[in-house]
Amino acid sequence: MASSKELKRYLAYWFQLGKKVIVNNGTEELLPQPVVQGDRYSSEFERCWQIVTNPKNGDCYLEGTSQTIQELLSPQWTITPCARCDMPVTMVELGVQEVCCTCSDLENWPNNELPPPREPVDNQGRLNQIRRSVAQAKDRYVTQKKKTNGNGKHLKTLADYALAPHTSENHKPELSQEKLPLPPEVSHRVVKNSPEHNED
Repeated sequence: MASSKELKRYLAYWFQLGKKVIVNNGTEELLPQPVVQGDRYSSEFERCWQIVTNPKNGDCYLEGTSQTIQELLSPQWTITPCARCDMPVTMVELGVQEVCCTCSDLENWPNNELPPPREPVDNQGRLNQIRRSVAQAKDRYVTQKKKTNGNGKHLKTLADYALAPHTSENHKPELSQEKLPLPPEVSHRVVKNSPEHNED
C-alpha cells in the first residue's frame, strides 16, 4: 500500500517532467508550477493535492496512466523505482501489471544531462546536522586528550598516534642502556689473518 507521502512524491516527480493530472473524470487538467519551493512543496502543489485526493472531484489520475489516485491509496498498489529510468512508478500487488513505464510517452527521457526531479530539501536542517556531528567528534577528541595517568602524564590513545606527525623521531626505537652479552659462539680473540691472505 502506498502512503500519502509516497504518493505525493510520485506526483511531484512526474509534475516536474511536465505530466499533468486529470481531474473531474477527464474534464480538467492540472499541472502545478512550481512544484518545490525550498524545503517544502509549493502552495500550488498543495492545492492540487487537496483536489486530487478529494473523492468529490471524481476520478483523478496521472496523465498516461489508468489508475486513479484513490486506487493508488488502496492496499492493492505500491510505488517502486522504475527499472528503466529510476522514476517512481506504481506497481500492482495482485493482478496484471502494465508493461510500459509512465515515461514511455515522454520524448528524450531518460535524460542524464538534465537535473532529475527531486523532493523538497531542508538545507538548514542538513547543515545543523553536520555541525552537530563535527562538534561531537571534537568533544570526543578533547575528552581523550584529557585522559591522564597517576603521574599526570598523558595516556596516548590510538587517536593520538593517528593525529601525531609521522616523523622518524616518533618511530625511533628506544635502545636499552644495558649491554647484552655476546652469544657463546662469538669469540673475543683477535683472529689472525689466514695464510691465504698473507702477502708473499
